[in-house]
Amino acid sequence: MKLFAATLSSLSVLAADAFSPIGATSAAVRPLVTSTATALNGHGGMDAYDAQMKAMTAGSAATGYDAPPVATLHTDNYKSSPRWRKKTKQLATLGPASSSFEMIEKLFLAGADVFRLNFSHGEHAQKKELLDIIRQVEEKYDHPIAVLGDLQGPKLRVGTFANPAGEMLQAGQTFRFDLDETPGTNQRVLLPHPEIIEASEVGHVLLIDDGKVKMEVVGTGPGYLDCMVVVPGMIKDRKGVNTPDSILQISCLTPKDREDLNYMLGIGVDWVALSFVQRPEDIVEIKRLIMEYNPNNAFPPHIMAKIEKPSCFYGDSLEKIVELCDGIMVARGDLGVECAPEDVPILQKTIIDECRRQGKPAVVATQMMESMIESPTPTRAEASDAATALYDGADAIMLSAESAAGMYPEESVLMQQRIINRVEGDPHYSSYLQNNRPKITDGSSASAIILAARSVARHVGAKCIASFTVGGGTARKASMKRPEQPILAISPLKETCRHLAMSWGVYPEYCPEGNLNVDNFRDMLWVACEIGLKKGLVSDDRDLLVVTAGFPFGTPGAANIIRVIPAAGPTYWDATL
Repeated sequence: MKLFAATLSSLSVLAADAFSPIGATSAAVRPLVTSTATALNGHGGMDAYDAQMKAMTAGSAATGYDAPPVATLHTDNYKSSPRWRKKTKQLATLGPASSSFEMIEKLFLAGADVFRLNFSHGEHAQKKELLDIIRQVEEKYDHPIAVLGDLQGPKLRVGTFANPAGEMLQAGQTFRFDLDETPGTNQRVLLPHPEIIEASEVGHVLLIDDGKVKMEVVGTGPGYLDCMVVVPGMIKDRKGVNTPDSILQISCLTPKDREDLNYMLGIGVDWVALSFVQRPEDIVEIKRLIMEYNPNNAFPPHIMAKIEKPSCFYGDSLEKIVELCDGIMVARGDLGVECAPEDVPILQKTIIDECRRQGKPAVVATQMMESMIESPTPTRAEASDAATALYDGADAIMLSAESAAGMYPEESVLMQQRIINRVEGDPHYSSYLQNNRPKITDGSSASAIILAARSVARHVGAKCIASFTVGGGTARKASMKRPEQPILAISPLKETCRHLAMSWGVYPEYCPEGNLNVDNFRDMLWVACEIGLKKGLVSDDRDLLVVTAGFPFGTPGAANIIRVIPAAGPTYWDATL
């Protein structure tokens, strides 16, 4: 125990001014740990859970717990709070309801690992202000936070009508879309997208206003489409058009998107979400633009493709899209418009399975807690929907309007966290992960080390798998195998840590290169022990860590060392371990 105490003492110097779990359990926190366990074991525990979570961030007379200043919070806050024990990541969209430091901090403490900046709305200066606040929260809590910039993509719309109220179309009637800019009537309207007219064939479907009006193409000609109304309804000025049967010969990046992308690259977002992806070539295009912006940038943002078009499932397109990008978002909004509702759950599983197979993060998004825009609690169907995404194997789940413009942004993030912790504690979830682990078949030493680390950790009952990584590849492979233990990813690059904030089960930790003696592996093992203590992943000197690293350090794919050590340090070993 003396060795453990000495290690703990050295750690307190390493992170004295951070939100770090350092030191012995304080008297103020012990009652909270006990009451949390008691409440969650009984009926009605979620109410107590809510009160305790709020008490930890703001102080609450109801629990008799006053949250101390951030600088004095210690290990026990990590150990007692489910926010730090979950493996599935959470994305929260920022907007008018969540633009202050105070609210962004609350969302982070409630569970948000990644913040989404939606470039469909707002000015550039507003996005920079939000990013600066996120970085302040990150620094305050000494915990990597990722920022996702979401590009709007093309918006396909009809023209205007002579009648300001629009026109009511009847089932079976013929309606024409053309390139004539004359205001529309009950018989025709401008469709200012010749690409749609050129790509459409007889039998193809056009959906107007998110599918409220459905038409089938019955005739084509130079500059026009004749359609029959299948589902009648009102058609109004500038309503959206979806083309589920056609691959349009247009770029997924509009002039606005290119301007927004340049701005994102300038302010330093960690992830870029690409909308309107139709084919693998769209990923190639945005990668080229990023390289052209700064060809010498060693840390470009990661690319997340939003799957919202049926064409992504043609042939091997999905496999190639996942291969080319760094992550996938299941964008169920547009996907649910262009595909049959009964197909969306199947497509969601298909996308997640492909991401799991290739080791890329999968995010499930759209309408997860939709009712919480105006209600403090979700519907039971929404809770089940979020849980289903987890059972499907998603790395992360996302909130949109719920956290950006809703009345209960903090509660919606906390509710997702509650669902995550409940599901991850369910034996069925563990069973699913064990039975659906993808095989790693590339034959590399890094893959062999990861497989061995997971097996060793399981057999010796290790508390965590610690991986030294520069680019994050080793940690992502470890995440791909869904080990029972948390993955502690230690990197000398902040960019890598922020990228890994999207990956299931990974606890990224930034360790400046000056604190890593890469010429002395024993020193690096000490660092792993110290950071494991700081994160609260180990708490006793006999707790075991399985540590992986690669030498020469910094060489991509050079994971070639595995070591089992107790938390007391690499120089300590007990024959009973």
